[in-house]
Amino acid sequence: MKIVKTLNIPADFFYQQVINSVVFDIRKSTGETIKPHQLANYSYVKEFSKNSRARITIEEAKTNECYRFNTSTIRNEFNVVYQIKPTSDQQCEVTYTEEMTSHGLLQKLNDSLFGVVMTPFKKKQLVKMLEAMEASY
Repeated sequence: MKIVKTLNIPADFFYQQVINSVVFDIRKSTGETIKPHQLANYSYVKEFSKNSRARITIEEAKTNECYRFNTSTIRNEFNVVYQIKPTSDQQCEVTYTEEMTSHGLLQKLNDSLFGVVMTPFKKKQLVKMLEAMEASY
C-alpha cells in the first residue's frame, strides 16, 4: 500500500508529531523513556492483548526526512516507511508505504482475501490521520 499526500504543515512539525507518538508508545509498552536520537535500531515488544504481541524494530529515524519501522508477529511482518519531503517552509509531501509479508500458505491466502476488503478502509483511515495532524498545526 502506498499513499502520497501533500500537507500544509512544515516537515519538522510532521516528523515531530510522528516521533512524539513513537516515544509515547515505547514508554507505554516498556516503561522506558527514549530520546529521539536513540530511536534508530531500537527494538521493543508491544502487547496488543493477552495473546497478541509484536516485536517493533525502528530501522531508521532521520530527522525531518524518514521514519521506518518493522512490526513482526508470529503470523506476518509489516514494513512501514514515512518518507517526508519539504516542498516549502509551510508544506511537505508525505509518502507512506506499507508492505506485509505473511508466514505460511494459509496465512498468505487469508491475508490476501482480507487485504482486498480492508485496504481501502486502511487507506481512508491513514488519510484521516494525516489530515488530523495537519489540522492540529
